[in-house]
Amino acid sequence: MKKFQYNSFIKSPQKGLLITALLIAQFGFAQEKPEEFKGVIGKTLADSKEYWPEPVKAPAGAPNVIWILLDDVGFGASSAFGGLIETPTFDALANNGLRYTNFHTTAICAPTRAALLTGRNSGRVHVSGFSHTILSAGFPGWDGKIPSDKGTIAEILRENGYNTFAVGKYGVTPDEDATDAGPFDRWPTGKGFDHFFGFLGSQTDQYNPDLVEDQVHITPDGRHLSELITDKAISYIQKQQKAAPGKPFFLYYAPGAAHAPHQVAKKWSDPYKGKFDDGWDAYREKVIANQKKLGVIPANAVLPERNPLITDWKKLTPDQKKVYARFMEVYAGFLTYTDYEVGRVVNYLKETNQLDNTVIFVAIGDNGASKEGTTEGTINQSLFSQGTSDEKNLKKNLANIDEIGTAKGLNTNYPLGWAQATNVPFKNWKQDAQSEGGTHNPLIVFYPKGIKDKGGIRNQYSHVTDLLPTTLDIAGIKAPEYIKNVKQDIIQGSSLYASLNNAKAESLHKIQYYYIFGNRAIYKDGWKAGAAHLPDSFAVKKAFGKNEKPAESNFDNDVWELYNLNEDFNERNNLAKKYPEKLAELKKLFDEQAKENNVYPLIDWQDVYNRRIHNTGTDKGKTLQDLVKQVTKPGSATTTSGSSN
Repeated sequence: MKKFQYNSFIKSPQKGLLITALLIAQFGFAQEKPEEFKGVIGKTLADSKEYWPEPVKAPAGAPNVIWILLDDVGFGASSAFGGLIETPTFDALANNGLRYTNFHTTAICAPTRAALLTGRNSGRVHVSGFSHTILSAGFPGWDGKIPSDKGTIAEILRENGYNTFAVGKYGVTPDEDATDAGPFDRWPTGKGFDHFFGFLGSQTDQYNPDLVEDQVHITPDGRHLSELITDKAISYIQKQQKAAPGKPFFLYYAPGAAHAPHQVAKKWSDPYKGKFDDGWDAYREKVIANQKKLGVIPANAVLPERNPLITDWKKLTPDQKKVYARFMEVYAGFLTYTDYEVGRVVNYLKETNQLDNTVIFVAIGDNGASKEGTTEGTINQSLFSQGTSDEKNLKKNLANIDEIGTAKGLNTNYPLGWAQATNVPFKNWKQDAQSEGGTHNPLIVFYPKGIKDKGGIRNQYSHVTDLLPTTLDIAGIKAPEYIKNVKQDIIQGSSLYASLNNAKAESLHKIQYYYIFGNRAIYKDGWKAGAAHLPDSFAVKKAFGKNEKPAESNFDNDVWELYNLNEDFNERNNLAKKYPEKLAELKKLFDEQAKENNVYPLIDWQDVYNRRIHNTGTDKGKTLQDLVKQVTKPGSATTTSGSSN
């Protein structure tokens, strides 16, 4: 058999391009060219000249950068944006920085994280769905594998003289890669982070997390995950600054909070006892009043009607009120505790005189408030489990009320009424990509050295893809044409840099599509068209739980709505019938954006529940319940825990 000659093969330009493409497809990298030698090589040392390239350094004065991304927190939860949950750290950062009131995520967390880290739309980076086996599909926009030509912020900053650290939730490593055998190119350390400490999946037990450090699964010590990741973040910074004083760092701090399971010590939840006894309707009224005073919503804003799925608080039974209020007390304690842990990082930087030259972005939520707790709330029930009646769920929750918030509650999540309450002033929730309630989150930008308008309000339309180019502008770094000799795709986000000290700066983000498992929308210059996809996740899960077949979905039957967000920011006045030409224009634009960003084929929750996607290999023929058990059993490599991320 003739021996394969690799070197002679790649000398051919055509064959060299082919093997480069194969390397990228198979391993996520291309063969690196050796750096050009600029010395002199003679026959002896005397007639030779050494060459040592200059070490890469960050631009002079480049700031430290911290990105904080919370999980499953609606617009009206944190006190920093008018909510009734105390978050003094976020309040202080906002009061000494900027509140961005028109910031958007993708409506669910894995696509949000992929878009955030790369500065590109989630479909373009192959994460229209998730990186979980049961929620990904074998198409370019859906396989859950971020390509090497879509480099991350960590890769860019590391190649420009930063150290890079990530702690907490990652969420975009494919399930099949997430074992101690790898491959590791799509782990955080393979995507530009010097160190990682956290979990790779979508949710995890806060006291017994599926914990990873760098490229190895490790055994947790029983402390709360938020404490662990904060300790680790501070230790990374301490060690780095001791070794290289003044060298800038990038920290991606992404706690599991406040995603299910809501688990927190009673010292944090008990102070809220009785504070929500007047219910979710009263909460909404108080919060919208607070938001108007803060100036984070228009003074003439009106609350949307209570969703028909949610019962008037006054009509609930005493048992319902008791259980529902306890769920909210725990959620509030969980969020306040998370704020405390973030405060530990901020205080450390202040104590070590590093805070003034640190820019901090705080995205309060990677989507709207979670609707996955059902109308009754959950303690251990799985999203994908066989359904039981609301009456039985309530009875079970009442009997186990003392487990809410504890380590025994493995999937604790509050009832739907609190999701709507913490999403004030919007309608709908997480997963609802057609709605501001799914995509509209608070953003805080804190930069003592670079922001003069302390406590200012910014209303520019912005998207999670904008944080990467904004960070590069602040740091004085250009987006690279190549990373590790892989030519990079365009960055789609738009910089917010001009708005840091100019409240009237033009919003540069003009067009944005949204798509999450059927629900979809398109934004352009203040106008937005969106369609809720039917049957929705509630109907599909209900039928699934009863072993019934839900009504067949038909994308052509979905009803599109039209809103002028410049005048109607929380989507109360549907203009579809009044302006059919504008609606047609935007629907056409959605199709164009979907094609450009790998959104097609459209995949919905029916396709997930019925195992129509990724039903291959060793998982072929397994039911959804089987796969959920497989990825949620103790010691599994990754965890969905029945969550939709």
